[in-house]
Amino acid sequence: MSCKCCGAHEQAPIEHIEKKNNLLKGYWRILLSALLLFGGIAMNAMDIAFFREKYVALAWYVLAYLPVGLPVLKEAWESITQKDIFSEFTLMSIATLGAFYIGEYPEGVAVMLFYSLGELFQDKAVDKAKRNIGALLDVRPETATVIRGGEAIVGDPRKVEVGETIEVKAGERVPLDGVMLGGVAAFNTSALTGESVPRNIRKGEEVLAGMIATDKVVRVEVTRPFEKSALSRILELVQNAAERKAPAELFIRKFARVYTPIVTGLAVLIVLLPFCYSLVDVQFVFTFNDWLYRALVFLVISCPCALVVSIPLGYFGGIGAASRMGVLFKGGNYLDAVTQINTVVFDKTGTLTKGTFEVQSCHTQPGISEERLIQLAASAERNSTHPIAKAIVNYAGQRNIELIPTEEVTEIAGHGLETIIDGTRVLAGNTRLLSKYQIEYPEELLFIPDTIVVCAVGTEYVGYLLLSDTLKEDAFKAIEELKALNITNIQILSGDKQAIVTNFAKKLGITQAYGDLLPDGKVKHIEELRRDAENQIAFVGDGINDAPVLALSNVGIAMGGLGSDAAIETADIVIQTDQPSKVATAIRAGRQTRRIIWQNISLAFGIKLLVLILGAGGLATLWEAVFADVGVALIAIVNAIRIQKLIK
Repeated sequence: MSCKCCGAHEQAPIEHIEKKNNLLKGYWRILLSALLLFGGIAMNAMDIAFFREKYVALAWYVLAYLPVGLPVLKEAWESITQKDIFSEFTLMSIATLGAFYIGEYPEGVAVMLFYSLGELFQDKAVDKAKRNIGALLDVRPETATVIRGGEAIVGDPRKVEVGETIEVKAGERVPLDGVMLGGVAAFNTSALTGESVPRNIRKGEEVLAGMIATDKVVRVEVTRPFEKSALSRILELVQNAAERKAPAELFIRKFARVYTPIVTGLAVLIVLLPFCYSLVDVQFVFTFNDWLYRALVFLVISCPCALVVSIPLGYFGGIGAASRMGVLFKGGNYLDAVTQINTVVFDKTGTLTKGTFEVQSCHTQPGISEERLIQLAASAERNSTHPIAKAIVNYAGQRNIELIPTEEVTEIAGHGLETIIDGTRVLAGNTRLLSKYQIEYPEELLFIPDTIVVCAVGTEYVGYLLLSDTLKEDAFKAIEELKALNITNIQILSGDKQAIVTNFAKKLGITQAYGDLLPDGKVKHIEELRRDAENQIAFVGDGINDAPVLALSNVGIAMGGLGSDAAIETADIVIQTDQPSKVATAIRAGRQTRRIIWQNISLAFGIKLLVLILGAGGLATLWEAVFADVGVALIAIVNAIRIQKLIK
């Protein structure tokens, strides 16, 4: 029954049963206490003879108090033994026992009854929010169909080993990460990405746990164990997010530690100062019980439950709602940080563009055939994960060109590859690579506005491949939505030629685009932006090649990072899709969460301050004090849960 901030959802059946039993016990205690309280009030109103006796009434209300009071008194004692003297349990215990001391039995019982009822509702609301978020994310199947010895065996997915083949029927959810073994199949990816449109996955492409096969039976070769699947890492990320507190959350916790003792001291002064004044001014009549009652009202109001519960729940709700939209925040602190962003810097390839290059043409020097040039370039690039390298290797496959063995492959960041083929050095990359090795090439290559991969054998330039990339469908929407959020400083950084980057930037309406940047060049650019303290920078990249820049920016956002360990490790926010428009979704989620949080803070402080003043002046009773504490807490919790519906 404690006001603790919500942690991560756990799917433990035993824990769920224990919570359910505790709630049932709580309801029975509250029901019994309420029957005795209102029965006593009714007998007093009807002037029942035996109830006129003071000790009879006291005994009756003590019986009404015990079912709801004992658990709180126990919590108060445990808090005191742990040196947390000024907890809400201690305050409620003092306030209600004080009410009994001055003879206000019904009010003493009512304060504890409604406080316990409020706590029960709070626990239920927090538990429901955590279960909803957990159910939203934890969509891992409990069984997997494994193909062993030609037979389909249904078993625990935790026992399936990497390299084994699993079968997924139409309508079933994929239990483990792997690669497609068949042709083409459609998958519902909404559990992971928030997108309802099915996605076609081809042979050799990645299939992730949580996806649903929609049109046929598929077979998948497992590439990761159960606990390391993309979905498991998402769950772990969201669970750990509760540990990364936002500044507002940390402030409220620190403030509560100072605020509660101060208010307790003020409650003592409410009694002490009038008494001292009565010693100076003999005409002033000091009635101890009247001033003690005002102090008790003051104590009840001072409980910071509304803030201590609703603010963590608000951040947790924001993280859960954003997850449903395909945006993973690694902590409440990043929900806050993203609201300050006024500068968004995009990587180009794979972020704003599809990153699925296609070879358009092949240009060779005299003495070398197109097939030989393609063979050399594809052989050199065969083990690279770069989109351009994959495009060249795929092109060689389409033309049925056989690749040849390579030796001593060296990747030179921002330049390309150096390798040995048939005992001769082969270079494949950009013009900077040839310049680095002082190999001459035609000057007109510098003025080609599209992406090219040049190739050299030994010390001779032998030709180039021309490739093209295209903007993602929602790249225009991404820029428009950012501008609608009053973010006008939007930039593009790329290792591609300046002419290519400028061309894409013009199409998107971006005025600041920088090409020809090596990885350290991107770092220097971000460092230059950070020299101006007013720039709050979000860098959006793929989370692998841009890891240093993601770490350097105020907020690092990784695109399409579900299958990427580097993305999840480096970025502060992981966008589960390849949609750059989700950057605006992340910013809106942060702003909406922050708005709700500050609504709760303003509501709680405003009402509490008003009733505190009324209580000190003797104009508020314990009934108003109960509303100022329990009522405001419940309103704040309902407002926090509302985040789930607001974030879109």
